[in-house]
Amino acid sequence: QLQLVESGGALVQPGGSLRLSCAASGSTLADYTTTWFRRAPGKGREAVLCIMSGGNIAHYTDSIKGRFTIARDNANNTVYLQMNSLRSEDTAIYYCAARRFNVCHSSGSSYRYWGQGTQVTVSS
Repeated sequence: QLQLVESGGALVQPGGSLRLSCAASGSTLADYTTTWFRRAPGKGREAVLCIMSGGNIAHYTDSIKGRFTIARDNANNTVYLQMNSLRSEDTAIYYCAARRFNVCHSSGSSYRYWGQGTQVTVSS
């Protein structure tokens, strides 16, 4: 059974950077498609970035283009979300989710495995 644990969330000033980690156990994360979602205060959950089991990447949120990247470290069974030039509107709880198909999906209901989330707050 795949288990996911996010970490790396913090309070950061606008323009700062963070790297979130999604560490997997119980199975090989490279066999899954992993997506980072976020839920901002008062808003619905949205998909941010996805890395397929085959390595292709899909973006879902225009506002993060050029600022956020996703990568997988197979040796550490971890997927990372590198966030640069952070803005106040990036404030949210960030979740990683995984599904056992080599295709991304923007709907959270398509993912069976979820982490508990990590809080990112961008504020001066």
